[in-house]
Amino acid sequence: MHNKTQTLSIVIPAYNEANFIGVLLEKIAEVNLASLGLEKEIIVINDCSADQTAEIVRRFDNVILLEHTVNSGKGMAVRTGLDKATGDFLIIQDADLEYDPEDYIPMLEPLLSNKADVIYGSRYMKHPEAGVIKNLLTGKHPEQSWVAYLGGQSLSFVSLLFTGRFLSDTVTAYKLFKSPIIKNLALETTGFELDHEISAKVLSSGHRIMEVPISYLPRTVAEGKKIGLKDWFCAIRTFFRYRNG
Repeated sequence: MHNKTQTLSIVIPAYNEANFIGVLLEKIAEVNLASLGLEKEIIVINDCSADQTAEIVRRFDNVILLEHTVNSGKGMAVRTGLDKATGDFLIIQDADLEYDPEDYIPMLEPLLSNKADVIYGSRYMKHPEAGVIKNLLTGKHPEQSWVAYLGGQSLSFVSLLFTGRFLSDTVTAYKLFKSPIIKNLALETTGFELDHEISAKVLSSGHRIMEVPISYLPRTVAEGKKIGLKDWFCAIRTFFRYRNG
């Protein structure tokens, strides 16, 4: 399908993810990208974890481990990974197991065929051919809280308001890029709001975003979920701040 082997950089910010990171890296290793003409570059950024995250990552010979000596936030960890990444394409991967690395393949296919410049994996697009309303009504995972679901969905309308583009899942942790696009965004934020800075800047730059349905297995706060209400307000401020790039 492709003449030369290209590289997918997988950037994984990790903070106190010892319970999940080993299994995640095993799952990533099992994803076969050879049929797409791709090999993997796996980069984990340990954001000054207090658990065994770094020790577990070091067991994997083919994984690049970057260390923050001070906890700096998810956005800063992603930016550290972006600076190190050398691949032709780049995907951001959360360190927990909410997302399935096998979904790299359906996300990569439209990017490799140049149907879009950026691919968002949407947890809420259960019916890709249907309209917004049907997907809104059917998108919630049975194990996801209504607060989390409605909070995320409300940000889709915030995106529409400030950028003119409705995205069914602006807060998805699966964002896939042609590498030059993400590397040239001059990112500034350091926390969870990086997602919204990215979306606003990609859209204001005129890049084509396509959403692709992905699977999703939500985890609870007790299991380590870190995002909260303050992040929702921060998201609105971030969309407004970067609405023009």
